[in-house]
Amino acid sequence: MAASYMLLVVEEPGDRGVLPAGEGDRRMNAMVQWGQDLTSRGVLQGSNSLRSHDEAVRVKVREGRPRLVDGPFAEAKEMIGGYFLLSCASFEDAVEIARGCPAAGWAEIEVRRIGVCAD
Repeated sequence: MAASYMLLVVEEPGDRGVLPAGEGDRRMNAMVQWGQDLTSRGVLQGSNSLRSHDEAVRVKVREGRPRLVDGPFAEAKEMIGGYFLLSCASFEDAVEIARGCPAAGWAEIEVRRIGVCAD
């Protein structure tokens, strides 16, 4: 029985801003092609690229009071640059797919199984 897995593209903050001319387009094209391949294989459930964390906000609610922190986040050592949601037969299959992700050449791919957050 298939399970759902999330592949998170974990990038270094600021890396996007220092790419040589044309490199961003080359990377995006490689990722689009890879996503199309996953779709044709029937494993891709959804995917998106995410904008930089300097266009983000973090929301916390403590004791009924919301706290908003605008990005970029000073303490951030990494940012989630995008995701791929897959349907795979096993964790090992999801890891094997992640190994083929073009972004693994410039970022890290975190593989997580979808499930309840508490045991």
